[in-house]
Amino acid sequence: MSAKINEDCQLQQKQQQATPGKASSPNIPKEHPRYKAMMIRENIIKGCETKVVAPAGLIAQGRGEAFDYLIGEKTANFALDAIKAAACAFLLAEHPVISVNGNVAQIAAEDLVKLSKESGALLEINLFYRTPGREEAILKVLKEAGAETVLGLSEKSAVIKELASDRRIVDPDGIFKADMVFVPLEDGDRTEALVKLGKRVVTVDLNPLSRTPNCAHVSIIDNITRVLPLLTAQIKKYKKKKKQKLKKIYDGYSNKKILRDSLVFISKRLVKLSKGIC
Repeated sequence: MSAKINEDCQLQQKQQQATPGKASSPNIPKEHPRYKAMMIRENIIKGCETKVVAPAGLIAQGRGEAFDYLIGEKTANFALDAIKAAACAFLLAEHPVISVNGNVAQIAAEDLVKLSKESGALLEINLFYRTPGREEAILKVLKEAGAETVLGLSEKSAVIKELASDRRIVDPDGIFKADMVFVPLEDGDRTEALVKLGKRVVTVDLNPLSRTPNCAHVSIIDNITRVLPLLTAQIKKYKKKKKQKLKKIYDGYSNKKILRDSLVFISKRLVKLSKGIC
């Protein structure tokens, strides 16, 4: 077995040497039970090579995969309830903004653009790791996905004083002005700062224990690649409802309950799985 592993490693090294700067793409069969997750993983790796994804984004992706295992890699009822509240938040907002980081842009650019167009929310690039050329690389990905206007690269800027990181620098016509900000795969400190500024915050996070979903007003505990199409469809459906009805749905939502439900779901699922272990 060890000899076979050594041979595979040597072959992979030869392939990488033959095409410097490019990782070899594994031949993942579509029949593989985790085909989608593995393709997303490969996509994130490619994004790291093109500067769209920061190296730390690889760690974030791995952590997300682990929690996706725990919820069964499916959208649960508690996530569907949060998606309904999130749709209301978008439609009730006067100036909604979608905050875009590298991981989200790399794995869900087309769905981000669809969400933006359906909801009327602006797209704004906002990064923790602002390395040279990275914002431009993300802009290219969004433009190729069909985005027309993308904020965050203008010479004009505003500052969120409550933050110390580079994420404090925002577009004055975007996040700074927004009354609702959608912050998928977000840093907890910025979520907390946006809430303190009186902005309604909606997030997507696979980890219900993270500070981000615990600070946000609406937390969708699910995989971003599953959430975005569902959220866009829900917004399209809810557009037919009156503002009063949307407000009633939103006001009846409890984020604390959703977080509790997600943890109970995970704990019960683990108990169930433990009984099937030989």
